[in-house]
Amino acid sequence: MPKVQYGNRTIDYSFTEKEGLKSHYIIVEKGAGVILKGKLIQEEFANKLILKKAKWIIDKLDLVSSISEGDIVTGSRIQYLGKKYYVELVIVEDFTKIDIDFTESKFKVSLPTHLNSQEHLLQAFDNYFRVKAQEKIEPILRKKSKSTGLIYSNIKFMKLQKRWGSCTPTNTIIINYNAIKLPYSLIEYLVVHELVHTKVKSHSKEFWAELSKHIPNWKELDSKMYGMKL
Repeated sequence: MPKVQYGNRTIDYSFTEKEGLKSHYIIVEKGAGVILKGKLIQEEFANKLILKKAKWIIDKLDLVSSISEGDIVTGSRIQYLGKKYYVELVIVEDFTKIDIDFTESKFKVSLPTHLNSQEHLLQAFDNYFRVKAQEKIEPILRKKSKSTGLIYSNIKFMKLQKRWGSCTPTNTIIINYNAIKLPYSLIEYLVVHELVHTKVKSHSKEFWAELSKHIPNWKELDSKMYGMKL
């Protein structure tokens, strides 16, 4: 890993090649450290770019190192639809509640001072994901039900501790609303998986045979699903 010296601080960084960018840019993330992105250049020039922003980088490194795991602050990343997006917190005094605006590249969170706490922020994002799960996943369920011919009686969105979804004996499909954090390919797999349970309640050979009719690559998707953090 390349590194540069700035005063008494050593800055380790990694380089990610991104063709097509007009300029290079630097990000600092908890766990990933300092990342320089852009078209491929010699290490000598990369070092100069890092040194040019060294003070800013060190300030960001000190900031992210002080952030507790799971805290929501400006600069933290939140998973949504398979990707991690930047969070920007903005204090807006005349707001009476926390407003979360997703701009396709980041979460802009407007909040009044009296609600500026991790408890309130976590609850706000919890509510946001519940709404977005219903908004985006329910249409997928209706579409997949129609294409597979597998009929469900109802759908509910809940926070489940140990599973992404389930199907009741009366064919109500329950989806963990945190599934909205998954990529679309896994959301679709989850939906079809639960739809198959309207026909076969157990994970028997019959179940997997039925699932393979609708999702031939189910083994690959099931393996990815197993590796996703609830």
